[in-house]
Amino acid sequence: MAAGEGRRLRPITERWPKPVLPVDGRPVLGTLLRELAAAGIERAVVVTGHLADQVRALAADGAWGLDVRFADQPRPDGSADAVARAIAAGAEPPCVVAGADTVFGPGDVGRFLEAAQSSAAIAVRRDPPPAPPHRYAVAWRDGLVTTVLDDDPGNPFAAAPLWLLSEDVVPHLRRDRAPYELGNAFQAAIEAGVPVSAIEIGRTRDLTDPLDLVEENFPYLKRTT
Repeated sequence: MAAGEGRRLRPITERWPKPVLPVDGRPVLGTLLRELAAAGIERAVVVTGHLADQVRALAADGAWGLDVRFADQPRPDGSADAVARAIAAGAEPPCVVAGADTVFGPGDVGRFLEAAQSSAAIAVRRDPPPAPPHRYAVAWRDGLVTTVLDDDPGNPFAAAPLWLLSEDVVPHLRRDRAPYELGNAFQAAIEAGVPVSAIEIGRTRDLTDPLDLVEENFPYLKRTT
């Protein structure tokens, strides 16, 4: 999913889309595509919207080790709408869904997929911790998610932008009215009896505000000077 406006990163994202910005001197989207390829994924559908030409130019340069296709999200109608557009463009469940603004630990995507075993799953992490409203906790018990958007302040597990979308979650992607969000879709699936695994991964890194762009690249810049 690479269509978002990155509003908390303004004014930077008025000129550059968030997925092309660097962490450790490398575009976040490029790092993600290589991690997907390392996990054995052969094809990716990149959903674009805000400043789409820059995202497409980066993703289509052939350097990432997998076949990249594209889908358009003309309106910011939510993460579940982005996934529905990827499916319409050829993505076939079960499929991995990832936010193109996050750097995962080396090998974490592959370990997540191995643990999920083609069933619906949500990645959870302790670092960074929950920070509502943009990063809710996830409640789970005996390996299964019970509440996707948990408001318990003592819950240390936040959702990471990494999901395994199974066929039985697809009917719940566009419910009620826009914006359609993946959290709501997975919760509806759980309430309909679909088992959704919670799989813990390691620390993730992303760019939330302009200062992060300096902090996440300063060690890299220091090593290269």
